[in-house]
Amino acid sequence: MTVIREDDLLESIAEALQFVSYYHPSDFIRAMSAAYDREESKGAKDAMAQILVNSRMAAIGKRPICQDTGTANVFIEIGHKAQLQLSRPLQDVVDEATRRAYAADTNPLRASVVVDPFGTRKNSGDNTPAMLHISMVEGENVSVHVSAKGGGSENKAKFTVLNPSASVADWVVNTVETLGAGWCPPGVLGIGVGGSSDRAMLMAKQSLNDALDMQDLLRRGPKDKTEELRIEIYERVNALGIGAQGLGGLTTVLDVKVRSFPTHAASLPVGLIPNCAATRHVHFTLDGSGPARLTPPNLSDWPEILLDKASAGARRLDLDTLTDADIATLTPGETLLLSGTLYTGRDAAHKRMVSMLDAGEELPVDLKGRAIYYVGPVDAVGDEVIGPAGPTTSTRMDKFTDRILTDTGLKVMIGKAERGPEAIEAIKKHKAAYLIAVGGAAYLVSKAIREAEPVAFQDLGMEAIYKLRVEDMPVTVAVDSEGNSVHKTGPAQWKRMPQLA
Repeated sequence: MTVIREDDLLESIAEALQFVSYYHPSDFIRAMSAAYDREESKGAKDAMAQILVNSRMAAIGKRPICQDTGTANVFIEIGHKAQLQLSRPLQDVVDEATRRAYAADTNPLRASVVVDPFGTRKNSGDNTPAMLHISMVEGENVSVHVSAKGGGSENKAKFTVLNPSASVADWVVNTVETLGAGWCPPGVLGIGVGGSSDRAMLMAKQSLNDALDMQDLLRRGPKDKTEELRIEIYERVNALGIGAQGLGGLTTVLDVKVRSFPTHAASLPVGLIPNCAATRHVHFTLDGSGPARLTPPNLSDWPEILLDKASAGARRLDLDTLTDADIATLTPGETLLLSGTLYTGRDAAHKRMVSMLDAGEELPVDLKGRAIYYVGPVDAVGDEVIGPAGPTTSTRMDKFTDRILTDTGLKVMIGKAERGPEAIEAIKKHKAAYLIAVGGAAYLVSKAIREAEPVAFQDLGMEAIYKLRVEDMPVTVAVDSEGNSVHKTGPAQWKRMPQLA
């Protein structure tokens, strides 16, 4: 009987959560690098360049790849001949590991979990509870998969029950086409087929921990129906032309993972969960000899990329002297380097600002002629001005956009992914503009921030309003003052017929 000590399990999970915050898996780095080499769309290639450079910077600096350091997902498989020597419930052990990992002095991670999902939505402050899944398997060891799942990709999870004769591939491809870019492609699609509704979604989530092998599979060809399904979905989704960050391009997914399970004769449950460009997970096994030892990727796994080449010819825009004439000249897909004053503000801040406007109260910041960045940064450490500070999904601010533009005179918004019809109409009406920073490049973006000062709503934690001074912050014009969107024109340009065998 193998005995696994509580301290060894706790220490291993805590270390794993730190580990995945700054290390992409090696197979993911290689897959992204290969996609970067193949990419022909300039906008998508530039976005992937930022993702890869950010990944290497995070690995060297041991700081988060993405500001959304995610919920802690822990899958524990206990061998039937193993014994967990615990003094408390397993959920409590995993939560303590999560608490330690997210509060680490050298690399604090952003607490994103709220304890009351439909009430006050108060933040737990330490990212607990973890999302724990336990199963009993054959063997005498304990196998653990640890992943950090960000909200942008998690929010795009879908479930359906198809007729048994229906096409899983058709449903997945049609669904992905409606997801937009909020899940930060290029990434991985996890698909669970069969079982029950809960089993299908669990399999989809678990499959995201499987090794990426699509290019090997394409070279050797499929050997069963599951591999045929993976290839079909991979080719058809990439043929949609969505591309990196939704800018249009050859690669939307790096791999498609599928798990299946027996199901009811009348049912075909299908779960779909995408993983983003900040795919983060690690696996370890405990055999009673002590805590796990995790092996970092080799620095040679990353390609040598010079971002100076990618930003060559980019227009510089001074945020402190913005005029309507400046904004009118912006064109979708254009690369900009921003300098000057930038305010932050996301969901909770927008909701509070609108409530204050409704009450006739003066806002704590003057946004007239200014730019706002939809971001919830990680806390700074050492001599950092700010922690990793990548964009959040902008569609969550759509319902506030017209009111904020109307009552404050705000001119520029910066976030990630597309805007909905309501927001685009408001942007057009007010002759404003919407820009995007690369999701999955949070550490890189933070290096463009020279000063950061909280100026309002500090009680909201990471959702407080900050006043930033940025220098050459790289962004892409997504929606211009006439309401033209690169998230429509880009994918339309790169959409093609899939190359199926």
